[in-house]
Amino acid sequence: MRAACERLQRGRRVAVATVVRTDGSAPRALGACLAVVADPDGVPGEVVGSVSGGCVESAVHELACEVLVDGHARQARFGTAGEDPFAPGLTCGGTIEVRVALAGEGVLRAVLTAADARRPVAVATVLTSGPVRQVVLDELGHGGSVGSARLDAAVVDAARGRLTAGASGIVRLGADGEQRGDDLEVLVEVFAPAPRWIVFGAVDVAAALTRLAAFLGFHVTVCDARPAFATAARFPDADEVVVDWPHRYLERTTVEDSTVLTVLTHDPKFDVPLLEVALRGPAAVVGAMGSRRTHADRLDRLRENGVGEDELARLRSPVGLDLGARTPEETAVSIAAEVVALRGGGTGRPLRDTRGRIHHEQFATVVAGAAEVCA
Repeated sequence: MRAACERLQRGRRVAVATVVRTDGSAPRALGACLAVVADPDGVPGEVVGSVSGGCVESAVHELACEVLVDGHARQARFGTAGEDPFAPGLTCGGTIEVRVALAGEGVLRAVLTAADARRPVAVATVLTSGPVRQVVLDELGHGGSVGSARLDAAVVDAARGRLTAGASGIVRLGADGEQRGDDLEVLVEVFAPAPRWIVFGAVDVAAALTRLAAFLGFHVTVCDARPAFATAARFPDADEVVVDWPHRYLERTTVEDSTVLTVLTHDPKFDVPLLEVALRGPAAVVGAMGSRRTHADRLDRLRENGVGEDELARLRSPVGLDLGARTPEETAVSIAAEVVALRGGGTGRPLRDTRGRIHHEQFATVVAGAAEVCA
């Protein structure tokens, strides 16, 4: 999304394709986006993001190119290719419906402003083939219009409900906002701030893990009490680098039920007071690196300090999946893989040894669908 906004500010036209409906084993979730940017001469060129992981991207790209030329929004449904082997289709057996429209700088800037301030924001779009009609809403207020004052009020109310629930979805309303009407479909996309991943310990594994966490879409903080090690130069992929005692920083910073905490210091004077705070907080994942012996000693010290068994049961230690990792980079992959599995409800087993759906429902706070259209 940030990339799309930057190109709009440079006078480029941007067409954004958004998944507005899914059915069955769809490859991407509601709100997944693909953007096509016109070059300075108006010719469609750069592509950012994805709506299907590759199955129907070419067909969606063609629709986006048409939108860039005439400015008219389009909507298309993609399922299995059927009898025509050359028709665009999904190999997974599900269906997706995609809406393609020109991006509006005002909406993008409003979403980015809220994201930079770590405020959740919702964008409500009336799904029609005509001009784009949108309302943007966050905790500070709303802007834009989709028609009459009554319809605006109904859409704002529906968007506020979705924003509170933290989930995108389709809302049906009457032509003038009637709650039991069925004339209009309104897509409400909820864009939540990126979940936080706080890495404690400015060690070699932290450098690799920070890169992976940022790649996975987290807002990444590195914290270490040693100023010589905790530097922005050593962690260029981190959003912030903090020099402070880990437990002291954790006590004063914001931790949510989507936050991941990873302790890499494996030094009791840092670990024990830090984990006391971490295990009593709301973080989604609390992991600590160390050997089996270090882990056992750590548990004894935590028990001595009054940490209960229910709290200790939350600790992922030694952190990471059993991948046979040796190098810092491999260890980082192991840790990140465990976090992905926990967030997605996965088992960590090879997919060929499992049955049923491949994609699970995530428990973590919904991340902006259009965040996939960022540079």
